[in-house]
Amino acid sequence: MKLKFCGIRRKQDAEYVNITLPDYVGFVFAPSRRYISPEDAAELSEIIRPEIKKAGVFVNESQENIMNTVHTAKLDIIQLHGDENEEFINSLRKITDCEIWKAVRVRDSGDIQKADMMQADKLLLDSFSVSQYGGTGKTADWNIIKNTTIKTPFFIAGGLNEQNILSAVSELSPFGLDISGGIETEGTKNLNKMKKITDLLERNDY
Repeated sequence: MKLKFCGIRRKQDAEYVNITLPDYVGFVFAPSRRYISPEDAAELSEIIRPEIKKAGVFVNESQENIMNTVHTAKLDIIQLHGDENEEFINSLRKITDCEIWKAVRVRDSGDIQKADMMQADKLLLDSFSVSQYGGTGKTADWNIIKNTTIKTPFFIAGGLNEQNILSAVSELSPFGLDISGGIETEGTKNLNKMKKITDLLERNDY
């Protein structure tokens, strides 16, 4: 079971990551309370252990800006969280060696199936919101995910915490879990919550 801690934006967060050792971390470059500049992300990338892959979260950003940020922040993964289509992904793939992930705000099976055909390396299945592209803190509709055939390896995101991650794993059999708000206290990353998540997955052999 792969684990991604998203919304890393402080030096303390990077230090917590090196203690808890998730497989991936996420930097949010879209407008958000978790926003970090590419320059600040680059400084944190120098702190974070090299085996932990760095993903950048983008929402309807130009390919030029994405690539500039990739180089500045030393990213391994481009996570597209907006309305990007297959043409955009194919064009981006020609100019980068990064993995490309596509987030899906799940309303129905059709949303997932459409993204599943885009040739992204991974999908990230999140809750749907009219007003937000992510970070709602709400769980996606797991029944829709369970009843949809998905070929692309996928992460579950949205509203995950120590109370529900084992249920998410057992019910949905995802490639990985993407957690942000569930490891925070009053808007900042909490080391104890991060440890509880990793301990739970290790104890249950995920």
